[in-house]
Amino acid sequence: MEPVTFSPPLYKQRYQFVIDLVKKYKPKKVVDLGCADCTLLWKLKFQTCIEVLAGVDINRAVITDKMYRLSPLPCEYLQPSERPLTIKLYQGSVAEKDPCTLGFDLASCIELIEHLETPVLEKFSEMVFGYMTPAIVIISTPNAEFNRLLPGLNGFRHKDHKFEWTKEEFQNWAQDVCSSYNYTVEFTGVGKGPPGTEDVGFCTQCGVFTRSYPSKGSLTADSCRDTEHSYKPIYNVVYPNLCDGTILRNTLISEVVYWAESIRKNMVECSQEDETVDNHSYQASSKSVPSVSNISQETCSTEEQVLTDTRGDNEAYKEGNTIFIPLAKLFSFSKVQKLCGSLDRLKAILSETSQVELNSDATAMILSAIEEHSEACWDTSCLELGVALAECEEDWDEELCDS
Repeated sequence: MEPVTFSPPLYKQRYQFVIDLVKKYKPKKVVDLGCADCTLLWKLKFQTCIEVLAGVDINRAVITDKMYRLSPLPCEYLQPSERPLTIKLYQGSVAEKDPCTLGFDLASCIELIEHLETPVLEKFSEMVFGYMTPAIVIISTPNAEFNRLLPGLNGFRHKDHKFEWTKEEFQNWAQDVCSSYNYTVEFTGVGKGPPGTEDVGFCTQCGVFTRSYPSKGSLTADSCRDTEHSYKPIYNVVYPNLCDGTILRNTLISEVVYWAESIRKNMVECSQEDETVDNHSYQASSKSVPSVSNISQETCSTEEQVLTDTRGDNEAYKEGNTIFIPLAKLFSFSKVQKLCGSLDRLKAILSETSQVELNSDATAMILSAIEEHSEACWDTSCLELGVALAECEEDWDEELCDS
C-alpha cells in the first residue's frame, strides 16, 4: 500500500472545514476553544459575517507567540470595514466556566478533546453544552481506526494525547452529550484514505453539534450565569470600522478630498494643455523636454470625462484662480453616496469640518488652482533636471566603456 498523503495538508483541511461551516451558518460571534497559536482565528477574521472572535487556551506562551497576527493591518485603518470586529484572547481551562464564553453562536474545538483527562472531559461537556450553549459546536478528534494506515506510527499520534477514539467510541460519546444537553449531531470528517480503505473512515473525525430548541425543564445556561471570572484576558483589539461615527466621518472626508483633488488636477492639466497648444515656443521646446501636460494628455481626455464632464449644476468650474466643485458632483461618486447616504448629510458633515472649504451657501467645495500649477511647474523643472542628469550618466557610461 502506498504511503498516505493529504493534499492540502490535514491541518489545513480541518481549518477549511470550520471556515466552510462559518460561511454556511454565518455566525456573528465565534469562539475557538484550544486556539493554540491563533492560526484558525487569523483565518476566521476575514469572514465578514463575524463581529466578535475569541480564543481560549490554557497555554499562555503558545497564545502570545503569534497573537499579534490578529492586529489590524495599516490598510484596515486607511479603508475601515463596514462591519465591526472585536478579537479577544483568554488564558483558561476549557473545563472551567467563565462569563466571557457566553453568547457565542459557534464554538470550534479542533483536535482538543483527546488532550483532556476523563474527569476534565466531563467538565468540558458541561461547560460547552450546558453552560455556553452555542447554537453550533464543531469538534474534531483523531480516528483511531485510521492509525494503521499511517506509516511508522506506534501508539497515539501525539505524546500528550490521553486517548484516541474509534468511530463508534466518538459517536457514542457525542450521542450521550446530545441526550444530556438537548443537541443533535452530524458525523463527518476530513482526510480521506486511499482507495479500498473507505470502511476505515476519515483520518480526522468530526462532529457538528446543533442546539435544539430547549424544552421545558431542560438544562440551559440561565441557571449558570452568576459565575466568577476564571479566565485571564490576554489580548483585546477593536478593528476600525464605519460603525464608529468618527471613523465614518473621517473616511467620508478623505474620500471627498480624494475626488476633489482628482477633479482639480484634471481641470488644471487640461487647462495647461490648451496653453501649450497656443504657445508655439513652448511647444517647440517640449520636443526635447518631457512635459507633465503631454504625459497626462491621454489620462486627461479619459479621466476628465468621468470626473468633470457632467451637466447643469454638477459641473465643476473655475473663476480666476479658484476652482468650485459642487457637492452634488462629489455626491455622484458611489462610495461617497454609500458613506453619507444623502446630499444633505454630506453638506452637514463638510460644513462642520475645517479640512475642506465651502462657498458661502455651502453648495460647492473651493480649491485653489495656483498650488496645482506651481506643482506642475516644479514637476517640469524636475523633469528637465532629470533629462540633463540622464544625459550626463550616459556620457559617463560611454567614457567608462572607452577607457
